[in-house]
Amino acid sequence: MSLDAPAARECVLTEHADVVAAVGESADAVERAAQGDAGDCFETGTALADAFESTLAERGVLSRLPGVLVAAVEAAGGALSAAPVAAPPYVTVTGRGPVLRATLDGGRLVVELQAFRLTNQHRYERRGDVAVDAVVR
Repeated sequence: MSLDAPAARECVLTEHADVVAAVGESADAVERAAQGDAGDCFETGTALADAFESTLAERGVLSRLPGVLVAAVEAAGGALSAAPVAAPPYVTVTGRGPVLRATLDGGRLVVELQAFRLTNQHRYERRGDVAVDAVVR
């Protein structure tokens, strides 16, 4: 069975636009805090991911991400064998943003909510052109 990644992406960006926006707002808060701390957390992905995950949790966004994963899987034409939780392996937070993962009979569905990008200078910064992008594979 082939998964429909474009349908999953569309679902995430439209049906869960509020969660995607909340991820962006959380990323903005992390960026503001880092600028106040001389940008230290942007020099390593781990420090950024830790700060981002804490902010997402404090704002109640992290707990909403499993629901986004469920909807994305259904939109892609898959079915989860268990209810996902806001923890690995289903939900992780990287230096670029939350990553939602589902292992399905038809393969694996990965949704990345990219809020930060890695620059050529090996620093993390907010994506300037798009608040948050959803990449599904």
